[in-house]
Amino acid sequence: MNKRMIIMLGAIALFFVAIASFKFFQIKAAVAQGASWQPPPEAVTTIVTSQDKWPATLSVIGTVAAVHGVTVSADLPGIVESISFDSGKKVQAGEVLVRLDTRQERAQLAAAESQRDLSKLNFERAQQLLQKGVVAQAEFDRMAAETKQAEARVGEIKATIDRKQIRAPFSGTLGIRQINVGQYLEGGSAIVPLQAMDPVYVNFDVPQQDVASLKLGDEVRVSQDSIAAVVPPGRVTAINSVVDEDTRNVQIQATFRNPRAALRPGMFVEVEARTGTSAPVVALPASAVSYAPYGNSVYVVKDMKGKDGKPYRGVEQRFVKLGSGRGDQVAVVSGLHSGEEVVTSGVFKLRNGASVLINNTIRPSNSSAPKPEDS
Repeated sequence: MNKRMIIMLGAIALFFVAIASFKFFQIKAAVAQGASWQPPPEAVTTIVTSQDKWPATLSVIGTVAAVHGVTVSADLPGIVESISFDSGKKVQAGEVLVRLDTRQERAQLAAAESQRDLSKLNFERAQQLLQKGVVAQAEFDRMAAETKQAEARVGEIKATIDRKQIRAPFSGTLGIRQINVGQYLEGGSAIVPLQAMDPVYVNFDVPQQDVASLKLGDEVRVSQDSIAAVVPPGRVTAINSVVDEDTRNVQIQATFRNPRAALRPGMFVEVEARTGTSAPVVALPASAVSYAPYGNSVYVVKDMKGKDGKPYRGVEQRFVKLGSGRGDQVAVVSGLHSGEEVVTSGVFKLRNGASVLINNTIRPSNSSAPKPEDS
């Protein structure tokens, strides 16, 4: 009985040993297979880099301001009698825009003119009597003063009537009317905006280290696509004499001709200013750059070898220094050489050493002056 028990236990032990050995070699084979497994190559598009010369430019955001721009307002209080302009129309300097009610002032003017005429007659009589010695010099002087006061009173009332005819202070384009006929206006009440649209200023800030590269008369351009074709280049006309302590920027003012009123006061535009001579760069599509807080990088395609020694097409991550942008392109100042093959799409799914499959059937746009396809 004991012998049969020992044989049975031995057989069971051998069975378990055989199962364990089989599983051990099975797991070992799976681990070896996993170690040699490589993920399938990622499909990407590429471009072979070439060196180009780009002008050294500085792109900043600017704000359009009128050379002359005000909100026309009432000088004196009064009731609007008539409005002589239409919203959005052009006016000339001195053109009457609004007339306020002046009936009371005109009545006062008639009385003042009568008093002035009487004072003149009295003064002329007193002058004749003074020559005959009938009137004292003091009385004559008093009448002369009264005559001047009467004349000044007439001039004062005329000036008041004239000030109640609100005129355009300069030639320009009106905005939207803010008053109505019959409305009572306080002194200083807004009537309508008036802006001189040609020429206009574009104010923009540049870092203090770039100020030395700009000088009066330098050409600047507005690069906003919707208006670039109709706005001629402008010129730097003023450079601020102080540096902003908060931003360490210096304000620059450029003057642009604006014959078609494409630029309007308050509009923001992208300004391009040349800051030096042309510099050699490597131009890439913006989609080729992997942007990150710790540094921008691109992926360069190279021939590599795997762990098993087999060659494959892989990528090497390369950190680069970027310059300015132009259309779909961005300039690489350093970190990349001419003739290298760079991934232009699919960079988000790559890692250093990853294998790639190049398919350049459809490539990202790579134009320095792109045009909308659906317009």
